[in-house]
Amino acid sequence: MRSNPAEPQREMLSLVTARIRDAYIRKPYYLDGGTDLVSSCRELSSNGLTHALVRDRDAAGHERLGMFTTTDLRDALLRDTPPAQLAVREVARFQLIEIQADAEVFEALFLMVKHRVHRLLVRDGDEVLGVLGQLDLVSFVANHSHLIALQIDEAVSIDDLQVAAARVDEMVALLHGSGIRIERITRLVSELNTRLFARAWALIAPAELVANSCLLVMGSEGRSEQILKTDQDNALLLRDGFACPELAQITQRFNEALAAFGYPPCPGQIMLTNPLWCQAMTPFKETVRGWLYGHDPEGPMHLAIFFDAVAVAGDDELLVEAKAYLDRIVSGQATYLARFAAAADQFQESGNWFKRLTTKRDEQLLDLKKLGTFPIVHGVRALSLEFGVREPGTVARLRALSVQGRMDAELARDLTDALHFLMGLRLSHQLRQRAGGARPGNEVMASELGALEREPLRDSLAIVKRFRLFLRQHFKFDTL
Repeated sequence: MRSNPAEPQREMLSLVTARIRDAYIRKPYYLDGGTDLVSSCRELSSNGLTHALVRDRDAAGHERLGMFTTTDLRDALLRDTPPAQLAVREVARFQLIEIQADAEVFEALFLMVKHRVHRLLVRDGDEVLGVLGQLDLVSFVANHSHLIALQIDEAVSIDDLQVAAARVDEMVALLHGSGIRIERITRLVSELNTRLFARAWALIAPAELVANSCLLVMGSEGRSEQILKTDQDNALLLRDGFACPELAQITQRFNEALAAFGYPPCPGQIMLTNPLWCQAMTPFKETVRGWLYGHDPEGPMHLAIFFDAVAVAGDDELLVEAKAYLDRIVSGQATYLARFAAAADQFQESGNWFKRLTTKRDEQLLDLKKLGTFPIVHGVRALSLEFGVREPGTVARLRALSVQGRMDAELARDLTDALHFLMGLRLSHQLRQRAGGARPGNEVMASELGALEREPLRDSLAIVKRFRLFLRQHFKFDTL
């Protein structure tokens, strides 16, 4: 039977309006923490259950709530102690992920993906309402986003991951078409992409290499601001003294896998296959120092890319060490920071851009990245580098700069709104391009914008212009 093409949209629409209390929440069943495993399993069996909440007290006598599942029973059976002599408190999990009943279903989906759990404890205020299981959530939101996460985790081949990667793109179109806010889409896509990269690396790299390295994603992926797949931006930090004879072949396979997932190779070769982006810690520190003090014209760009790096697999302490080194050498470098920040002012809008947005017959192109998102992202990046803000995303950086008093709270709020609008407009445009068989890009024709797009775009570009003036004054571009 041919499916109704509108059905996926209606199914995804539930993510916009539905609350946790609208889903099927299983009523709580409690076990006492001192009950032995055999008796606990007997109770579960007689009630037809596969899990129960565990009431207990910690060493200090404080009440605590845990959960016991058949997975915990499996692990307990591997112990030397007979089950009849094990109290359920010794195998239950007490670090539960909780959610409020009035939270949106989307939040439950995000928490399950982020924390890799199958059940959430649901509360109404302090009252425990019960447990929301993954299978119940599956039936509620039409078997989509969370299944992608499961498909990634259970993948045994790159081909399996390729299928999951394609489903992420389908999910983006459904979520955006259903009215999900752009910042929520980026959060979910970022979580899924992180899982995708980490699983691919685990399938390709030997365990010893994973343990002695740190796989990084950078650029918009590092900032959790990438939605549709764009050029690869990745790197690998290696522990000093560690050698992997097959490293070149392994990194080649990884970048080829990402290409198969839909991430085109980076034209600038910012990938593991480039020795510049695959180094041991000590030589990489020297490379970073060269970006700051050397004469390579691409040094500031490389530094900007690395500043956005986040770890997705391996030993993340390697990235912590590299960024701490960057903090030390950049401190007090006012002239360099000013030159670094000046890139945010390099794309000048034409003087008639306001008129172009009010003329329906205008056939000129507007580059949403060059005129809109890039000045915000890079300007905020430069301020964050100067003031020691290390949050990975632009919105989080804006919030931190505002809290520190480095930026007016109103400007930070306006920039956040402008960034989200520009990202949403660009996504709408790119999805239309992709549906028409064209390669998604950043340029839009002014004449193609609807009335409800022109006005906020004009306002957003005005905010960007105000921010660029702030940057010019703060970094004293006129003295460069």
